Amino acid sequence: MDFKQLTSMEYWKDSTSELLAWMINFLPYFFLLLIILFVSFRLVNFFLKRMSSFFINRAIHSETTNEFEAEKRIKTLIGILRGIFKIVIWLIVIFMLLKRIGLDITPVLAGAGILGLAIGFGAQELVRDFISGFFILLENQIRAGDVAIINGTGGLVEKIELRTTTLRDFSGVVHVFQNGKINTISNMTKEWSAMVLDMGVAYKEDPDKVMDIMTEVGNEMQNDEVFGPKILEPIEMIGVNDFGDSAVVIRARFKTKPIEQWSIGREYRKRLKKAFDKAGIEIPFPHRTVYWGEEIKPLKTKAE
Repeated sequence: MDFKQLTSMEYWKDSTSELLAWMINFLPYFFLLLIILFVSFRLVNFFLKRMSSFFINRAIHSETTNEFEAEKRIKTLIGILRGIFKIVIWLIVIFMLLKRIGLDITPVLAGAGILGLAIGFGAQELVRDFISGFFILLENQIRAGDVAIINGTGGLVEKIELRTTTLRDFSGVVHVFQNGKINTISNMTKEWSAMVLDMGVAYKEDPDKVMDIMTEVGNEMQNDEVFGPKILEPIEMIGVNDFGDSAVVIRARFKTKPIEQWSIGREYRKRLKKAFDKAGIEIPFPHRTVYWGEEIKPLKTKAE
């Protein structure tokens, strides 16, 4: 194309006509795709919200299903479904756009299949993460909102995805685990939790009297307006569990709602300490005897 052709009116008229024709043919289709994309996302969100509400209502009216547990699982699965639907919608819109431009998407799809196969061989770890994440969700091992110990690290499960699981510990540190590398999962808040207390008292104390006071304090907590609804069953007095170096260890257990065992434990210990002080029950603590050498007799004291 020479300079003379570029400066000719006929060339610019033809170019302008082609541009207008392209805009008339392509832009309405492009805006239509944007509308379809927007409407599709709105429909997906509406559908998933209705699905979530439906299953949560079923859990509420079911006598065998824990509402809190069901809600956590449903929210986790809905989040996964939302991500899958968004990926599918974006892929459909992109392929429709490429086809409208005039590109043959058949080689693209074939190339994507070959590329996917090659990536599958080179990304076996990624595939393992996705498969492990799928079974974690399918088997309901943990859900978002659970307190769990994953590979020895404890914390609140903030997010579960097909590839990774995100955990935040008590110090606020975020730990991200690849699902394929998760070896052990200990869920501390599935369906119900328990507060186990090993209470040490002096050997001179009557175990029956101590257990009566512990039971009384536990019953008071169960009748409390604030802490009572968090306790699922009356305090379970296991009994004398061990003979320590300086204490008789009595074990008791509270069955609580998930995640509430720590708040129940703190309050129960506080009330039990006050009850023991009032009843004169001794809680032993370590003692130490000091000697002034082997040849010198221990100091003698005389009390008047």
